[in-house]
Amino acid sequence: MFSDPIEFKELFLKKLEMMYGKTFPESTSQDQFFTLGHLIREYISMNWIHTNEQYRFNKQKQVYYLSIEFLLGRLLRQNLTNLGIYDIVDKGLQDLGIDLAEMEEVEHDAGLGNGGLGRLAACFLDSLASLNLPGHGYGIRYKHGLFEQKIVNGFQMELPEQWLRHGHVWEVRKSDLTVEVPFWGKVESYTEKDVLRFRHVDAEIVAAVPYDMPVVGFETSTVNTLRLWSAEPAAYKAGKDMMKYKRDTEAITEFLYPDDTHEEGKILRLKQQYFLVSASIRSILDSYLYRNGDLKELHENISIHINDTHPVLAIPELMRVLLDEYSFEWEEAWEITTNTFAYTNHTTLSEALERWPIRIFQPLLPRIHMIVNEINERFCRELWKEYPGEWKRIEDMAIISHDEVKMAHLAIVGSFSVNGVAKIHTEILKQREMNLFYQYYPGKFNSKTNGITHRRWLLNSNPSLSNLITSSIGEEWIKDPSKLVKLKEYHHDTAFLKDLYDVKQGNKQKLAGLIYESNGIIVDPSSIFDIQVKRLHAYKRQLMNVLHILHLYNRCVEDPGFDFHPRTFIFGAKASPGYYYAKKIIKLIHSVADLVNDHPLVKGRIKVVFLENYRVSLAEEIIPAADLSEQISTASKEASGTGNMKFMMNGALTLGTLDGANIEILEQVGRDNIFIFGLTAEEVMKYQHHGGYYAMEYFHYDTRIKKVLNQLIDDTLPDAGDHFETIYDSLLTENDQFFVLRDFDSYVRVHEQAGKAYENKEHWSRMCLQNIANSGYFSSDRTIEQYAKDIWGIAQGSLTK
Repeated sequence: MFSDPIEFKELFLKKLEMMYGKTFPESTSQDQFFTLGHLIREYISMNWIHTNEQYRFNKQKQVYYLSIEFLLGRLLRQNLTNLGIYDIVDKGLQDLGIDLAEMEEVEHDAGLGNGGLGRLAACFLDSLASLNLPGHGYGIRYKHGLFEQKIVNGFQMELPEQWLRHGHVWEVRKSDLTVEVPFWGKVESYTEKDVLRFRHVDAEIVAAVPYDMPVVGFETSTVNTLRLWSAEPAAYKAGKDMMKYKRDTEAITEFLYPDDTHEEGKILRLKQQYFLVSASIRSILDSYLYRNGDLKELHENISIHINDTHPVLAIPELMRVLLDEYSFEWEEAWEITTNTFAYTNHTTLSEALERWPIRIFQPLLPRIHMIVNEINERFCRELWKEYPGEWKRIEDMAIISHDEVKMAHLAIVGSFSVNGVAKIHTEILKQREMNLFYQYYPGKFNSKTNGITHRRWLLNSNPSLSNLITSSIGEEWIKDPSKLVKLKEYHHDTAFLKDLYDVKQGNKQKLAGLIYESNGIIVDPSSIFDIQVKRLHAYKRQLMNVLHILHLYNRCVEDPGFDFHPRTFIFGAKASPGYYYAKKIIKLIHSVADLVNDHPLVKGRIKVVFLENYRVSLAEEIIPAADLSEQISTASKEASGTGNMKFMMNGALTLGTLDGANIEILEQVGRDNIFIFGLTAEEVMKYQHHGGYYAMEYFHYDTRIKKVLNQLIDDTLPDAGDHFETIYDSLLTENDQFFVLRDFDSYVRVHEQAGKAYENKEHWSRMCLQNIANSGYFSSDRTIEQYAKDIWGIAQGSLTK
């Protein structure tokens, strides 16, 4: 389409005039961005079409990745890089007086996710395309994504996120492929050729309209597809309240994770989940039938992957289609279904394993309820044969019990593969959370440690470090991240270590500028940038971090001679709108910041910064500047984590517990290049099973803890009021569920250790080098290769440039 800056510039100017009917000098930055986006999408289109044609022609086995979240972020830089035309476009725009970096800022983050779950899904799609693997995503096109976070007087406020205000340049609406999704109504039975059949009647129909986005591989011609569904009113049916129907329909894809603290919100969440899977299953089957034609061989030609429990209703939905629309018998339909689906579990928290009350489930999804009930009945009969008389075991394993549908149980029973996302996570599932299922289905369980796409999180987000790496070991690492291990050759190269240190300082200076611009706080780039950015949840223990800051403040006030390396503590996190405890922690962080930042006795040695509206594009600014990566979840609670990998890859040192993928980071870098503290998973689970932990003892016998907890409820903190009594009570009256006080002393000591290590710049840089050099293992390319080989059974195509 274009091969040099001059040709690009001519096409760009022509495209702009055709799209907007104005000359270049009259155009706005918005006009210019959308012109570039459309031009690049046209550049992609030929390979996109060719990829789909090749899949059809070769009849390659396909994988479809179903996820309620796809946290894409901005796509302009990623697409230009993967296409190999970034420099051409940059030079062409420079000739027109346009700064490409500034143009990138015009693009809104596609914030269709809340955290690691959605970002993992996005990384997986990137790796699938980059490895020439036939894999596509299905999700929801949320009009407002999660929410835009604003901080007002230290409190989180939620506003609708307006990422679609000006449209989305990368998507293509495919209204001709609209699918109808039924809710409510009733089920009628009828006889066909002496066989009892069922049909769903009097349903409220919602139109699922697909929007397709190209997923471009790095230096390959493969362009896979992410299909996002938008809920729109179907043909109007007389007798309905038209306006209510329109509002109810559009609400399905209005927001990610509607507040489910009330019945209406629960119904809406369940609607979202069925909407996603019903539309996706129909789309997958239509594509398959066009390509192959025999549904009896479905499981031999496709795999459908369920990313956590949200899309689990795809299992009974496929059964419904096979039974009701294609007249399969139950046994054959079940054989096909259970050999088609694979399931990834993302939590060890039992309360996070979804359960739906029958009172909601049955009326909303009457036919699906019938099928789930039949799956449960047949499964329980199987269990009775294996474990006769063991009523408690069967009750604990049942898909439906105590008037609830247990989604994780349905996922395990209806899938051929169940995987955890880190070694320890998988072992906890096998030995604790899903032990009964592991005993019954030992061959189903496997481990696939998460990964991140190194091209976005290192190559694109940290160009200064990427350039240093490439100038030292060549560019082979971009295609094969395991080649980063070559950096170990520079372990004793003082010149390289100084360059590495200077790169980090440059990134810290950039972040310091962003902090001043956004928060008006002056931070010292020579201080340790200690960063915790992630979803705000009690088990992730942002609370322990902020209590430690209070402890450091107390040391400064009590002892003017207290000697420690200055720290800048940086937080970024969103709390779910209905998660009031998490919102209190955000307020606490701000109150501590107000106390500490300008206190004369602290003298700038501690600064606390909360960067609002944490999102992918902000993470790309923060992560390259980190010295310490706070990964301090209660051991056994974090399934894996991917933030820990992003920080490691950018040369930050992990300060964390032996939890999730921290353990595998430790295995890669060695004990000398990571800061580990706190209880082990085994110790936490022992306390939980056998008791013996009494938070009040730590309050009474550790004066540091007593002081910081009392400061939550006395007049120490500005604008505290009674805001933090809930936190105080959770730690003492409710016995500190996540062992914050138990790990506090160990946390203080490991921080002291990290501070002393930072004083030796060359040694610190050597530790950073070891983290970068060993980070290639945590590329999502490696993860996807394992999924492709061990679970999906898909092979690479021949679409490389």
